[in-house]
Parts: sequence; structure tokens; C-alpha cells
Amino acid sequence: MSVSSLAEISELTPRDALGKALVELGSMYKDVVVVTADVGEATRAKYFGDRYPDRYFNVGIAEQDMLGVAAGLALTGFRVYAVAFAMFLMRAWEQVRNSIVRMNIPVKIVGTHAGFSDAYDGASHQCLEDIALMRILPNMTVIVPADAPEVYRAVIESAELRTPCYIRVGRDYTRNITHTLDYEFKIGKAVVIEDGTDVAIFTTGMTLWIALEAYNILKDMGYDPAVIHFHTVTPLDVHTVEEYARKTGAIVTIEEHLVRGGFGSLIAETVVQTYAVPMIMVGAYGFGRSARSPEELYRYYGIEPNEVALRAIELVKLRKK
Repeated sequence: MSVSSLAEISELTPRDALGKALVELGSMYKDVVVVTADVGEATRAKYFGDRYPDRYFNVGIAEQDMLGVAAGLALTGFRVYAVAFAMFLMRAWEQVRNSIVRMNIPVKIVGTHAGFSDAYDGASHQCLEDIALMRILPNMTVIVPADAPEVYRAVIESAELRTPCYIRVGRDYTRNITHTLDYEFKIGKAVVIEDGTDVAIFTTGMTLWIALEAYNILKDMGYDPAVIHFHTVTPLDVHTVEEYARKTGAIVTIEEHLVRGGFGSLIAETVVQTYAVPMIMVGAYGFGRSARSPEELYRYYGIEPNEVALRAIELVKLRKK
């Protein structure tokens, strides 16, 4: 992908980047189809439907049916993207497990409005459990992009996957930064954004900007932190996890998700089996709440740069005792 293309995507929101990527996939692959559950407008899946109406299926407010239809279409040879709100996709977890993942059918499931991105609608619409529910399924690839350009990359790259896949997408809030970073987006491979030896900040999804601001705070204070971005949660880049556990001896994880069962828990499960080091997990510890903006919820739950920097300093001091 050219830099100019990523620069163009950097002007979009995450869900608009999703819609643009689906339209481009439609021209790249004549076997791409999109199925949605009456949320085409809100998720931007309708962009695909407007361009390719004969390959776009709206099953109504019926996420369980949507995934059954998606599985059937995939079995007949189509590249299928099933798109709905992340929170309401979770009511169809049984269909994800039994109809798709258990038989290793390569349906791409896209959950939008994830995390705190739907701040305005409160806890009922804020999905903070989906990484945990999806990552525990065998055969499932889980991708959690950092911003709109990475949403675009993830959707485009996922077309060649021959396994089930879950892509977690926000709504409108984002700080688009990955288009300014020089790295190859490769599913299953973590990205070392900043190298360092004092403490490793591991991040996934939209919290990348928080990790980078925490990095700047720590550097200004004389610390040498590393920042590693895991856009792919599963399969996890275990090699990079172990490498930085050994290199720094301390890990802070950041996620826009419940820490129990989520990204932080996955990293803990990994380091305890490879090279155990002290860890602190920054994320949500309960349901969300109504707010004026996602930023307000980040502050409320302590998912912010100053908090991450403080937790990192705690670990460095603990390690040096």
C-alpha cells in the first residue's frame, strides 16, 4: 500500500475505514460477500452494499441468523465478512463456536462500536468482553487494530486468511498515527514501535496512542521504556513477548477491554510459561457507563498516559529492589 493511500485513510474514522476496505475488497475479489444484521448504515457495511448490491445481504436484527448465513456462504466458496455491533455479536457466540470456529470455516467477523467507542449509549452497548470470548476459541484469529489506517490494513490482509477471524473496530473516535510509522502489517506479528530496556509497554487496539504518550513521559523522566503494539491478539507473537520480558524484566499492558480474560490476561498466561516477570494490567475492571466521549471513559477508568507511566515506574522500582 502506498503512503498516499494510508494518508488518505488517516482522514477517516475506524468504521469509515472499514467501509472503504470492504468496497476495495469487492473490486479485488469477485467472491467477497458482506452479511449484516440491519446495521449497515451504522457500521458502514452499506458502502459495500451500495456498490455491490448482489453480494450484500441484510438478515435483519438477527445476529445468530447472520452467522449461520455467513457460514453457509463460506462453505460454498465465498469470502464472507459478517458485520455487526461487537456487543450484539456476543449474543451469537454459540454460532461463532459451533457453526464457524469448530468446523474452521474462514468467516471474517467484524465487530464495530467496540470498547468505549460507543460512549454515548452506556454499558449496554460498550463491548468490553469480546477479546476474551473470541481469543479462547481454537482456530480463531483475533485482530485489534490501533486506528483507521490499521483497520483498513487488517480488513484487506484478512481476505487471504483460511481460518475464522474476528476484527475489532471502534466507532468514530481515533487518533490516527500508524500511517506515520514504518512497519509491515503482518497478521500474527507484533510491532516494536520503540525499543527500550527498563520496562515494556504492551498495547493492543486504540490504546496505542496512550502507550506512546506514556513513553514520552517516561523518556523525559530518564527512563528507557519499550513500546510494542500487538494488533494481532491471537495467534499471539509469543517470541516478541518473551524477548521483551527477558530484555526489560517488567511489563505494563494496556487495553480498552476488561483485563480479566483480555489482552493483559493473555500476556500473563504467556510470560508465566516462558519468562515470568512482574506485570501490571491497565484496562477496565467493570462495565462501562454513559459518557460524553470515549476520552471521558478513558480518564474515569485510568486508561491514560500518566497512569501508565506511574504503573511503569512502580514496576521499575520493584525490579530494582
